[in-house]
Amino acid sequence: MAANEALLQRVRTALAEVPKVTETKMFRGITFMVNGKMCVSVSRDELMYRIDPEIYDVAIKKKGVRPMVMKDREYRRYLYVNEEGAKCKKDFEYWVNLCLDFNRRAKASPKSRRKKK
Repeated sequence: MAANEALLQRVRTALAEVPKVTETKMFRGITFMVNGKMCVSVSRDELMYRIDPEIYDVAIKKKGVRPMVMKDREYRRYLYVNEEGAKCKKDFEYWVNLCLDFNRRAKASPKSRRKKK
C-alpha cells in the first residue's frame, strides 16, 4: 500500500524545522521518527498519531478518529485520523503538536534504544 503523497508532504512541511526527523517504511506507509521515536505515520488515506495516553479519552472523540486495534487489543498511545479529521490546517496542527509534545516525554522502544548504542 502506497502512502498518500499529499499527506506525506503536509507532515514533511510540519516537521521541517524539527531536528532529528527520519522517515521509515512501516505500518503500511511511511512513519516519521523524531529523536528515534515513532511520532506520525502516513498511509493511503489516514494518519496514525502517537499521543499521550492520558489524553486518549478526549482525543478519541474528535472528528475522523478511530482507535488503533491489533489482535483485539486497543493501543491507547495511538490513534488513526482520517483525511477529514485533519483536513483543515488548525486540526492538522493540533494532531502534530500533540505528537511532538508527547514525543519529548515518551521513551524509545527497546529496539530504538539498541540502535543508538
